[in-house]
Amino acid sequence: MTSIGKDGTRVPLPTDSDLGGLRLSWAAATDVGHHRAANEDSFVASMPVFAVADGMGGHHAGDVASDAVVRSLATLAGDRRVTREALSGALAAAVENLRAVLPEEHQGAGTTVTGAAIVDEQGETRFAIFNIGDSRVYARIGDEFLQVTTDHSIVQQLVDSGQITKDEAENHPHANVITRAVGLMDVPIPDFVLMPIVAGTRLLVCSDGLTKELTEMGIAHFLEHGGSPRDTVDELIRVALENSGRDNITAIVIDVDDES
Repeated sequence: MTSIGKDGTRVPLPTDSDLGGLRLSWAAATDVGHHRAANEDSFVASMPVFAVADGMGGHHAGDVASDAVVRSLATLAGDRRVTREALSGALAAAVENLRAVLPEEHQGAGTTVTGAAIVDEQGETRFAIFNIGDSRVYARIGDEFLQVTTDHSIVQQLVDSGQITKDEAENHPHANVITRAVGLMDVPIPDFVLMPIVAGTRLLVCSDGLTKELTEMGIAHFLEHGGSPRDTVDELIRVALENSGRDNITAIVIDVDDES
């Protein structure tokens, strides 16, 4: 497990941003859960990149993979916006780092990664929500709540094709089988969703250790009523642990506020 960054409170957007009146506050935390021997989740929460990586591969290979991804993304931290190309480049660099450090018997190791970054998109400042695997980003914008990312998983393919319902997907025997990851065998290809950065937005970036334990209704409740980012993160993890804590649990909550 690797954690990079610390809580931020009303931090101005990067200095080259065209949205100078807005501020970000955030908090992040991770927990091993009740049933795992080690925590293979990692996160980076440092302007302008906020990401969670959920490692897999066993025998500490998963935590090596998630560590490589968040450390590579953390090289983009600073006081300026990044680009989608820079994010993709950091993920590709993480793969090269993994090839250098993982022994041959762990060549199947990999990690999911999902997050939000403040990017320059044709001169305008946006959130770039990015995703590989089944970790997720949720958003509450005013009264609207939505899952921004789409899982790269077998059950998501079954839902998309109409073979099972979304409710059935929650307890499907192949719920943990993902179809895309950051690993050694392929070039990492993230999906991107661009979002405007507006006051009143709250984002949740989380590993599936959280979404296994809370329904979407529960997540929506805490994003609306959870208080500060720190209070909300702590409450989400507390409830996930109470509900069983079957996996490692990691969450980042990000708020957008104006100057008032």
